[in-house]
Amino acid sequence: MDMSNGVDEVVEHIGALVRWESPSDDLDALSGCAELVDDIGAELMGQSAELIEVGGRSHLRWSWGEGPRRVLVLGHYDTVWPVGSLRDHPWSVSDGVLRGPGCFDMKAGIVQAFYAVAELPVALRDGLTILLTADEEISAPTSRDLIEAEAAGLSAVFVTEPSGPGGALKTARKGMSRYVVKAIGRSAHAGLEPEKGLNTTLELAEQVRRIATYQDPETQTTVTPTVFTSGTTANTVPDSGSVWVDVRSASTDQLAQIRTQLENLVPVTPGIRLEVEGDHRPPLEHTMSRALFERAVAIARAGDLGELTEISAGGVSDGNFTAALGTPTLDGLGAVGAGAHADHEHVVIDAIPQRIALLTGLLRPAP
Repeated sequence: MDMSNGVDEVVEHIGALVRWESPSDDLDALSGCAELVDDIGAELMGQSAELIEVGGRSHLRWSWGEGPRRVLVLGHYDTVWPVGSLRDHPWSVSDGVLRGPGCFDMKAGIVQAFYAVAELPVALRDGLTILLTADEEISAPTSRDLIEAEAAGLSAVFVTEPSGPGGALKTARKGMSRYVVKAIGRSAHAGLEPEKGLNTTLELAEQVRRIATYQDPETQTTVTPTVFTSGTTANTVPDSGSVWVDVRSASTDQLAQIRTQLENLVPVTPGIRLEVEGDHRPPLEHTMSRALFERAVAIARAGDLGELTEISAGGVSDGNFTAALGTPTLDGLGAVGAGAHADHEHVVIDAIPQRIALLTGLLRPAP
C-alpha cells in the first residue's frame, strides 16, 4: 500500500462504516449502510456497485472486465450489533487500536478490500468481482444462491472476514447446521386442570437432554441447545415451544448423521407433535485452501509482510459455501485484531497496510 497519505485515511473510512450501525435484522439500517458502502467503494475504486435486491436486502457487486470471471472477493456488511450499541461501545482510536461494534467483523475488512483493489492497476482488474452481502450473520438466507452463482468455476475466492489470532489465515472451517425444534401441545389452566394440557416445556426439556448427547468431543463435533422458549402466560400449560440447536463439525458425514437424529426425534409425551427445521453450511476443507495459502505465504515473504500462519476455525463464513462448490477459497484475509461479537472487539491499526498489500498481491493474476 502507498503510505504517502498514511493509514489515517483508511481508519477514517472504517470509522464511517462502524458509525453506521447495520444489524442483520434491521432492513432500514442495512439500506442506509449499503449506500455508504457503495459511496466509499466508488470513491476508492472509481466505480459504483450494482445493487442486487433480494428479500428487501441490498447485496452489492462490483465487476471489472467483460470476459470470464476469475476471482471473487467476498464479504458482508451486516453485523450482530443492534442499533444503539455505539452508546456503550463507541467508535474510538487510541494506542494503535480502533474499536467499535462491527469493526473487526467485518467492516475493516471491507475497507481493506477496497484499498487492495485500488492498488491494483486497472489493466489487472479484468475478471475480478467483489460481492458484499447483507445477511451473512443470519446464515445467508437471501444471498446464498447469489454467492454460489458468483463463485462457481472461479480460480479463487478471497474472503475478507477477520483473521485468526495473530493474523492467522483461516484455511479450514467447521461446517454448521442450525435447527429449531418445535413442540406443539395443548393448553390448559395450570391450576384448575393441568392434567388436560400437553406441556411443551416438559417435552422440550426432555428433548434438550437427548439432543445434548449427540455431541462427539473426540471429533470436536459440538451440539449445543441455545435459545429455549415455551408458553405464553404463567398460569397456562404451554401449548407450543421451541429450542434452537447449534451444530458444528469438520465432518460432512457427522453433520448428516446429526441431522438424521434430529429429524427423527420421537416425542416422550403422547399427543405432542415435534417439528424440525434447519439450515446448513458445509465445512471449508483444508484441501480447498492449501494452494492459495502457499501462494499467500510466498507473497508475504517477497513483500516483507511478515510470516503468515494458518488455523482451522470453529466459526463459519460464506466461504464455506464457495469451498463446497469446489472453488479454491482462502479465508481470514481481513482485519487483524480480536473480539468478534464481543465487548472487546478491536482492530490493530499497524497491521492494516500489510493486509491490504497481501490481498493486492493475491488479486494479481497468478503466474
